[in-house]
Amino acid sequence: MKYLITETPPKPTLKEAFWYWLKLGFISFGGPAGQIAIMHHDLVENKRWISEKRFLHALNYCMVLPGPEAQQLATYIGWLMHKTRGGIIAGGLFVLPSLLILMLLSYIYMRFGNLPSVAGVLYGIKPAVVAIVLFAAYRIGSRVLKNIALWGIAAASFVAITAFKIPFPLIVLTAAALGYLGNRFVPNLFAGGSGHKAADKHFGKAVIDDDSPTPAHAMFSMRGLFKFLAIGVAIWLSAMLLLVLRYGWDATFTQMGWFFTKAALLTFGGAYAVLPYVYQGAVTHYNWLTSTQMMDGLALGETTPGPLIMVVAFVGFVGGWSQAPIADPLVAAIMAACIVTFFTFLPSFIFIFVGAPFIESTQNNLKLTAPLTAITAAVVGVIASLAVFFAMHIFWPSGLQASIDWVALGATLVAGFALFKFKLNMIKLIGAFALFGLLHHILM
Repeated sequence: MKYLITETPPKPTLKEAFWYWLKLGFISFGGPAGQIAIMHHDLVENKRWISEKRFLHALNYCMVLPGPEAQQLATYIGWLMHKTRGGIIAGGLFVLPSLLILMLLSYIYMRFGNLPSVAGVLYGIKPAVVAIVLFAAYRIGSRVLKNIALWGIAAASFVAITAFKIPFPLIVLTAAALGYLGNRFVPNLFAGGSGHKAADKHFGKAVIDDDSPTPAHAMFSMRGLFKFLAIGVAIWLSAMLLLVLRYGWDATFTQMGWFFTKAALLTFGGAYAVLPYVYQGAVTHYNWLTSTQMMDGLALGETTPGPLIMVVAFVGFVGGWSQAPIADPLVAAIMAACIVTFFTFLPSFIFIFVGAPFIESTQNNLKLTAPLTAITAAVVGVIASLAVFFAMHIFWPSGLQASIDWVALGATLVAGFALFKFKLNMIKLIGAFALFGLLHHILM
């Protein structure tokens, strides 16, 4: 139903909000930019549940948090409208459809991935993944690398993780320290913004408008902050304790919970930034899956709705299938995927429920600090390193001593041209190259 620009739409019921968030969970393709655009179109322009200024105010906070900003934004808006349960519904439904779809695709992959036709489809998708990762580095770099200092941080992080295998958390901490020092001595080199300007459009009166008073449940208090922090930590400790008591500290399930908690706290810059860390842990350290399976998982993750970081559910599914201490591999895989998803997204809910009341009390646009600017610059180098890693395994599948796969190289160049020149939609790109891979299998 359309309302006049001077009319305030009625506040949606929790049931109405539930069905919207569920629908969003199934249509949220396009990465964080696409997901945020969908929410802006629906919630600001059409439904007018929240004004543009309040929408961007919430988004600016989510942009400086580790974790998937689009999922956190959904949680924030759901919380603002319908208290804690609204936030849990919005954030949970943003993830649940993606988890279910990925578990289904992961099962098909593990059961039928060796079939020639399936292998052919994956052969076509992998070169597109290289181009997608390179394009992600370009998009972030074009926004962040504004001077030689930030370019230097990006280059140093690339060399550090590629040549010296320095752990991703250490790179993040070093970049943050450089940003802090840079802000003290040469602040102009590390000035950053959230990337989202103040609202300059008005789509009509909104349920939560620019001048709407802060709801009672969103008022900031130290008591509320410590309450939600304590609840969040208690939930995490209870889940970890349950895994330790049932399976032991060294068991696959327990180590997945611990590892992906750390990963959730290091996802500055989005999913592409944390993937090298996930690779270092899941492939190199724990051997939950192979490098080829990791690339296949990223390809599957690009084809599903929800945050790209949901690729961790594939990592958990494959690791649980092969290593979890349960006789039935399917049950083990489903449990592992759910455990990984729980520990990956729990911190995001805690960040919103703990920090959002304070953000509501400021009603000002937040800016990235100099350390976060430096971290984002380092992230560009890390993502470029990830692209190089994928390229080496795809172009030289039998090792650098073997001949190059010219078909795969050519496919990556075509995919890159489609992305950089025509900004082709990711889903269309993946679909086109899946068809290419299938045709290549049939004809060859």
